[in-house]
Formats: sequence, structure tokens, C-alpha cells
Amino acid sequence: MKSSRKNVIIIGAAGRDFHNFNICYRDNQDFDVVAFTASQIPDIDGRQYPPELAGPLYPDGIPIRAQSDLPALIRDLDVDVCAFSYSDISYQEVMNVASVVNVAGADFLLIGPGHSMIESNKPVIAVGAVRTGCGKSQTSRRIIELLMDMGLKVAAIRHPMPYGDLTAQKVQRFATIDDLHDHHCTIEEMEEYEPHVVRGNVIYAGVDYEAILREAEKEADVIVWDGGNNDFPFYKPDLMITVVDPHRVGHELSYYPGETTLRMADIVVINKIDTSGPEQLHQLRKNILKVNPGARVVDAASPLTVDHPERIRGKRVLVVEDGPTLTHGQMTLGAGTVAAQKFGASEFIDPRPFVVGKIKETFQTYPETGALLPAMGYGEQQIKDLEATIRATDCDTVVIGTPIDLTRVISIDQPVVKVGYELQEIGKPDLCELLCEFLKARNLISKDCSCD
Repeated sequence: MKSSRKNVIIIGAAGRDFHNFNICYRDNQDFDVVAFTASQIPDIDGRQYPPELAGPLYPDGIPIRAQSDLPALIRDLDVDVCAFSYSDISYQEVMNVASVVNVAGADFLLIGPGHSMIESNKPVIAVGAVRTGCGKSQTSRRIIELLMDMGLKVAAIRHPMPYGDLTAQKVQRFATIDDLHDHHCTIEEMEEYEPHVVRGNVIYAGVDYEAILREAEKEADVIVWDGGNNDFPFYKPDLMITVVDPHRVGHELSYYPGETTLRMADIVVINKIDTSGPEQLHQLRKNILKVNPGARVVDAASPLTVDHPERIRGKRVLVVEDGPTLTHGQMTLGAGTVAAQKFGASEFIDPRPFVVGKIKETFQTYPETGALLPAMGYGEQQIKDLEATIRATDCDTVVIGTPIDLTRVISIDQPVVKVGYELQEIGKPDLCELLCEFLKARNLISKDCSCD
């Protein structure tokens, strides 16, 4: 006889899925989560959500299977409900998964902010985006810089990327570069954590986001949620800031849950306006007004810094860009490409004839990536394959457009150019002005603000 508990599969990608389980299912005796499925990120299926994190209802833990096994799992495990729990997905793709689930015999569920957000006892400023690669990270850094300049203690909390030992990653605190090594961070994790710690602020991440929040609250006046992909926050925001991208106009209304983050926004940051055309910007503003007419809009750019432009001019260059931005973010260029064009590269070398191992698999999975090299590094072997691919590529210079010092992680034989980028507001209102307004209303700063 079947148990009275409903059987659930959580469809995820090592992040939102674990959070939804912890908040909605871990202690809920009406449901039995029989499996997670994994997508987007390589080599994260075949693991187990450990019993130490799963709680007393799950003494044996919960298996993590490949999403391709979903129809068979639904039938074999007599599944009632599948909860879709990852992000940066087109509406077409979401409904394709829903159709697979329905045909296999289960209901399809999207868990919203109201049932998955945790309340903090400190003010929460949340930063999200409508797609991967909009410029959320530099927006978060800009906000934290402003808050620190105002004399506030800030703890950033990053959207999860738990690709390793889940029990060891329950609560992670990063304050130094050494902490990145101690926690065995992947390149993708370093790209998000390193820019924070080199600026002197603390960033938390991990698996159990209620436990993470309670630790962060102990040392902060303000919590900054540094969201990932285009997901909505894990914490109930007091101020929601969403970044949009004029290079992908229309995606803000056609990707899950990017449109949700746009509709939630108190402030919308239009990034990259310096590299966008007037028609793109006009349509984007219309789309923002259509779904969120009350939002305050900030115009911004992300100007580049290049440490050795002379190594680009007239050279044959291999451009290495942020991995997720090119893969599931579907961007066909990044900061490295723009810098190489601006400073006169003679030729862009296609890395595809030189790729090896797991990097070759990345191009097979994401063939639209084109003649750029995504800095993929979700595991030790993938990092080795990235290093081997760069070494084998016949180029004069390697232009690195990732947010970290990649030469600290891998050995590169060719001359290297490092490209950086930070958010720069253009005109009014700007973030400083709007943050001052928010903080004054909560008596966190004096009525005299440096932005006034």
C-alpha cells in the first residue's frame, strides 16, 4: 500500500533545489522527496543529498540523478509531484519539462517567493538579474562599496554553487583568498567570491541558507543578497534591485524566473547602455514599464580596464570569457571580446580545434558558444582540461575576461591580458542616491548623506 505522503522529485542544478527542499520539504511529513535530478552543471548527478543535511525524515539521504532519467524515475518511484527548481531557462524549455513530467504521470510545480524566502532580522538588499551575464555581480560589488563607504558593516550572501562535499559546504564564510583554497572552490565559485574578498568584504555561501543567514546577521548591519543566474532571492528583500540587459531585449519577459525578478524590483538597473543602440534601449524601457511601472530605473555601463593593451594590438588572440555567461547564459561575447576588439586584435583564434576532455564536452553541449573559450572549471579534471586547451591553442596572446585572476588557478604559457569591469551609473537617479533614501528611512544612516 502506498504511503499517505506524496512522493516528490525536485528538478534542479545544485542550488535552488536544495534550498526548496530545506524550506518546503525537509520537516514536512506530508511529502517524501524521493530524488533530486540534476541539470545545467556537469558531473553533479550520481551524488547524494546527505542525511546530515536532509534531516530525521531522511536517515539514508536522498539520491541525485540525471534529469534525463526523469520519466523513468516518475514511474518507478510512483511520483506525485515534480518541483522545478533551477533558473535561467526559457519559458519554452520550462514547459517542455512540464510536458515530460505530466506525460509520465506527475504534477508540475513552480515554488514561488512566498513559500521559499526566509525573513532576516537585518535589512536585506537583494540583487538579481533577468539573465546570466547582465552585470549583476558588478552591481552587487558597487552596492557593497557604497554601503561600506557609508560606514555600514555588510555581509554578502551568494546564491549557492555547492558542487563538492555538501556536508562540508553547509555554511561557508569567505574573507580571504586562502579561504577559497580551504573550501576547494571551483573556478565558477572563485569568479563570484574572489571579487568580494579582495575588496575587504565578507561573503557567505553554502547549502543551508537559514543557517547561513543566522551566521551573517551576527556581523552585519545590512545583508546583501548577491543572486545567481536570474533567480529570485532566498531571503525576503527590503529592497530589490534587478539588472537587465539591452543586448538581449525580450528575454526579461520570456525567461524563468527572470520576469519574476523584474516584477519584484524596486530598482531596475539597465546595464551596458554605452554599447547598446537606441532601439534596443527604447524597447527595453517599454518592457520594464509594461510589467513594473513603479520601479525606479538607473542607467549604467560597465567600462573596461585592461592591464596590458599593447599585448592585444596586432596580435592573434584567444579570448577566455566567464563560463556560465557563454553557456547557459547564451551570450556570444563578453568583456574579453569587447577589449580585444577595442584594442585592435588582428585575429580571434578559434579554440575548438584545440579543445580536450571536458572542455570538448562543453562545446558539444553548447555548440552556439562559437570561437570563444568559456572558463569552465566545475571540477579538478575540467580545470586541467581548460589549462591544456589554452596551452595547445596557437595564439600570440590570451585575453582573459573572467572576474578572477585565472593565472592564479592555472598555468598559462602565452602572454596574458587581464580585463576587468565595474559598474558605473550614468545620470540620475544613481544607486548612491537611492540607497541613501532607503537607509535613511530605516535610520541606518544620518540624514546627512554623502550622496546629497
